[in-house]
Amino acid sequence: MKMKLFAAAVAALAAGGAYAQSSVTLYGVVDAGIEFQNNQPGGDHTVTRMTSGNQSGSRWGLRGVEDLGGGLKGVFVLESGFSVDDGKMGQDSRLFGRQAYVGVSSQWGQLTLGRQQTPFYEFGLQFDPMAIASKYSITSQDAAFASRADNSIKYVGTFGGLTANALYSFGSNTGGAASAFQGNAGEVPGSAKIGREYSLSLTYAGGPFAIGAVYDETNLGILATPDAKTRRASVAGSYAFGPAKAFAGYRWAKGYDVGGVIPGVIAGNKNSSNLYWLGLGYQMTPAFSLTGAAYYQDFRGSGADPWTFVATADYALSKRTDAYLSMSYAKNKENSNLGVDGFGKTNASDNQFGAVVGIRHKF
Repeated sequence: MKMKLFAAAVAALAAGGAYAQSSVTLYGVVDAGIEFQNNQPGGDHTVTRMTSGNQSGSRWGLRGVEDLGGGLKGVFVLESGFSVDDGKMGQDSRLFGRQAYVGVSSQWGQLTLGRQQTPFYEFGLQFDPMAIASKYSITSQDAAFASRADNSIKYVGTFGGLTANALYSFGSNTGGAASAFQGNAGEVPGSAKIGREYSLSLTYAGGPFAIGAVYDETNLGILATPDAKTRRASVAGSYAFGPAKAFAGYRWAKGYDVGGVIPGVIAGNKNSSNLYWLGLGYQMTPAFSLTGAAYYQDFRGSGADPWTFVATADYALSKRTDAYLSMSYAKNKENSNLGVDGFGKTNASDNQFGAVVGIRHKF
C-alpha cells in the first residue's frame, strides 16, 4: 500500500513537472572593429578609432519561456547593450536598455509589457537592405527605424503569412536622457498624452515575396507644447530570386507643433520629408555575401536633400563568427549636414566617407 502511494506521488510530481516545463537561454553578440571617417564636425579632420556594435549592437540577454498549459506560455526577455571598446552600458546607461519585457503567448499571438522594440524597428529589420546595422544603414537617415519604447504594451500575432504588430506606450522615453525633443517624460498625472506613442504594422511574406506597411505617432514629451509630435508611415517590399534579394521602400514623416522630423531641427523646412531606398543583397557563396543600398531624403520646401550609399561584404568564419567590411558615403548639398552616422555628424554641405572592418561573434 505504501509503495502504491509513493508511486502515485512520484507520478503526480512528474506530471506537474511536465505541465510547467520552462527554459532560460543566455544569448548575445560581441561586435567590434576599426573605423575611418573624414570630414568630422567642427573641422575637416579625419579620425581612425575602435568602435563597438558595427553590424549588430553588442549585447547579452536572457530569454525565458514557461509552459503554462492549454497552449499558453509565459515569456520574458532581459537584454543589455554595451560597448566592447570601453565596457560601458548602452542606451543611456540602462541596465536592460535594449529590451526588458514579460508577457504571455499562445496560438493567437504574444502580449508583452515593458521596454520593447517598436513596430518601426522590426519593420526596418525586415525591409532595410542593411538590416538596421548599427553602422551605415537606414538609421543614419532616420533613427526611428531603431527606436524602442518604455512603458509599452505590445501585441504580435502571425497567421499564415500575415503578421500584425501593435504597440502603445504610456511614456516612450521616461528613462532616457533629457532633450528638447524627447525629455524624461511620460506617465504625467493630468497629461496622458505627454510622451505617448502608438504604432501598428502589417506585413505579409509568402515564398520569395514580402510586403508591409507601418505607422507610428510619437508625442515628444514637451510640457510647454504638449501637442508636439511626429508622425511616420512607411511601405516597403522585398523579393528573393536565386542567390539575390532586392529591397525597395518609402517613408513619409511630418512634425507637428514644433515637433521636428530630425532631432535638432524644431521648425522650418525639415518638418516634413520623404525618404526612399533601394538595395540588393547577393549570397555569392554559402560563406560570403555582398549587400548594397542607396537612401535619398527629400525635405519639403528645401534643396538640402542628402543621399547615403552603403556597401558591405561579410564572410562567415563559422556558424557563429563572421568578419566584415562596411563602407558608406553621405552626399550633401545646400547646407545639409548628414554624416554616415546621422545628421549633425559632419559640417554643413560637406560630404563624408566612412569605412569599418571588424569581427562579430554570436552566442
